[in-house]
Amino acid sequence: MSDIIINLDTALHECPQRGPEGNKKHQRFVRRRRFLEKRGFLKQKQLPPESALLRRDASRRGPGVDRERGKKRKKVDGQGAQDRAGREEGVASGPRRFPKENTARSGSKTSGSRPSPQPEAPAVPSRTGSSSTKPSGTKNSCSTGGLSKTHLWSEYDSDLTAALGKPSKVVAIDCEMVGTGPGGRNSDLARCSIVGYYGDVMYDKYVRPANPITNYRTRWSGIRRHHMTNALPFKAAQKEILNILSGKIVVGHAVYNDFKALKYFHPKSATRDTSQIPLLNRKAGFPENESASLKRLTKQLLHRDIQVGQNGHSSVEDARATMELYKVVEADWERHLASCPGEDD
Repeated sequence: MSDIIINLDTALHECPQRGPEGNKKHQRFVRRRRFLEKRGFLKQKQLPPESALLRRDASRRGPGVDRERGKKRKKVDGQGAQDRAGREEGVASGPRRFPKENTARSGSKTSGSRPSPQPEAPAVPSRTGSSSTKPSGTKNSCSTGGLSKTHLWSEYDSDLTAALGKPSKVVAIDCEMVGTGPGGRNSDLARCSIVGYYGDVMYDKYVRPANPITNYRTRWSGIRRHHMTNALPFKAAQKEILNILSGKIVVGHAVYNDFKALKYFHPKSATRDTSQIPLLNRKAGFPENESASLKRLTKQLLHRDIQVGQNGHSSVEDARATMELYKVVEADWERHLASCPGEDD
């Protein structure tokens, strides 16, 4: 029987070193990481103490590799210390920069012909009061007569620029409402009248509400049941009325109640509410903060009685009275609004 001989090689061989290409890739990776660590975008890699590394390497590879490994570790630690010192110096010298900004700065340094770009500072008005990026504020608009941006846009939307100074672009409106719903508590449009600058009737129609009428309010509205026989449906009347009001200066007394009944809101810059102008109260001898009725203002300033008798109000008569009150203070009122556009009417 032949003997079986087994040869066992117990010697530890050194691991094959990386080729030059692998070393280059690793070195490139290390350089990139150090760059990011220096800029503060990555935390510095925490390495174990040198003694622990030596003991680990000795247990894994034997005494032949300890000396070479120790030399490499010392070299890496020395370079890491330099990197830490460079990062601390960079932090002390100035604030942290983003990579995009740093590349722009480095590019300007290498060119040598242009100074490094500085962060864009907020626009500062020049000595003449102009600014390169933003218009000056509107705090002095009343003293200079300038218009704010918001006011200009509202004028553009309502075609107010074309309306100013043209009597054909100024109209007065008055609406009469009836009660709908439980107890007639809801106010719905039942008649609408619009007159021109000289009192000519541009529109006067009865309107049938979408909801059943539960209170005609005849004492104030002048509306009776027979007025609804040939009344125009609300949607159709609304369309006709808004076509007239479009691009006009609309005058009214407590006019926002009329707009609410129309389910419509006219631009504020193109609205003249005679119940909200202190100048009218001052001329009539009433307190400026008082919301005087149309009947009282008409009696005091126009020396005429309106809304008399038991037949209720006439929306044509009220609209004409409102236009005449507007013309009493038109020049002073429009001058005030033009000089201080930001103030409430």
